[in-house]
Amino acid sequence: MRNSASCKLARLHSLLSFLTVAVLALPIAALGAQAPPAASDPTVLLLEKLSNAPGPPGAEEPVRAIMVAEMKPLAGSLRYDGLGSVIAQQGTAGPRIMIDAHMDELGGMVRRITPNGLLTMQMLGGWLDQALVDQRWTILGSKGPVHAVTGIRDIHVVPADERNRVYPRNGLTLDIGAFTAEQAAAMGIEPGDPVVPDSPFTVLNGSDNYLGKAWDDRVGCAVLIEAMQRTAHSAHPNQLFYVATTQEEIGLRGARTASQIVKPEIGIAIEGGITGDVYGGHPEETQEKLGAGPGIFLYDSSTLPNRKLVARVKQTAAASAIPVQFDLVQGYGDDSAEMQASNGGTPTVNLVVPVRYTHAHNGIMNRKDFDQMVTLVVDLVNGLDQKTVDALRDFTPPAAP
Repeated sequence: MRNSASCKLARLHSLLSFLTVAVLALPIAALGAQAPPAASDPTVLLLEKLSNAPGPPGAEEPVRAIMVAEMKPLAGSLRYDGLGSVIAQQGTAGPRIMIDAHMDELGGMVRRITPNGLLTMQMLGGWLDQALVDQRWTILGSKGPVHAVTGIRDIHVVPADERNRVYPRNGLTLDIGAFTAEQAAAMGIEPGDPVVPDSPFTVLNGSDNYLGKAWDDRVGCAVLIEAMQRTAHSAHPNQLFYVATTQEEIGLRGARTASQIVKPEIGIAIEGGITGDVYGGHPEETQEKLGAGPGIFLYDSSTLPNRKLVARVKQTAAASAIPVQFDLVQGYGDDSAEMQASNGGTPTVNLVVPVRYTHAHNGIMNRKDFDQMVTLVVDLVNGLDQKTVDALRDFTPPAAP
């Protein structure tokens, strides 16, 4: 009797525990079945679409298709340079203002198919070797996307003295599940196929922070589109050229060719910045923080901004109550360098939306930083006119007393 009663009590306890867990799980399941609140936000949808789109240097077609679809209804004219950059124009009179963001992301291309069906990869852009191991990738093959993973040696067989070493990129291979070169070819894979990180967009746990790949510089591409939406129906005394460039990550190439066409009188680059609020090993490396507002680069390895234009940005931000961060970063290049060297010398500035973990599979941007950047860009270009632009370009020394 005692043993039977104990069994019944045990079963009853198990049943109650199960029901408790099920009831507690109901709100979570219900939330999962509903569309998240962000799904109705057009800015979130735009950022998701741009982040998820594959577009390594020289293979920006999917990103370009998005940009053209968004920009064309907002532009008076739209054209391309010979490298595939998109040049959308608003206005036909006044100084020529070029607002620039690049479409390409860090990636790679298939170099070789090995006899056992593994692939070697040529990296495109500034990758750290430690960011490449055991990551998922997408190959843009002739028969459609092919999923891949960079391998890693198993800890059970790695000698103890090698366990803390970084695996060099030249020793890594892409595993697509093929066992022979013929199987890999049958999947539509061949040398030269573009490779991009596989890292889907996510609103990070209901916060205003968005996780995804390619914020360098899809965040800038989204700024272009939302700025265009605001300036498309407002009067401004300028010719605005919103330019989405190609091949920035391998040498600012699209910015060079697009600038030859636009011949800007003022250049504004929109980029992803570099935060120092997590892994800032040294306070001089970078000064930006996520969520603290858009940034201005006062120095990078490729360019020095026009000091009068920097002052203009500061004044505009102050008038719009937008907090602005200042940064100086070594080992960083951006499209403003090519705009600056065009048209006999162009006053330029590089404005950035802070991003954590750039040049890797997973980066984080902040929505407030993004929204403030759009407002800053719109207010900046709306405040320019011929007199202001002439003053920014004037280096005549003051008359002697």
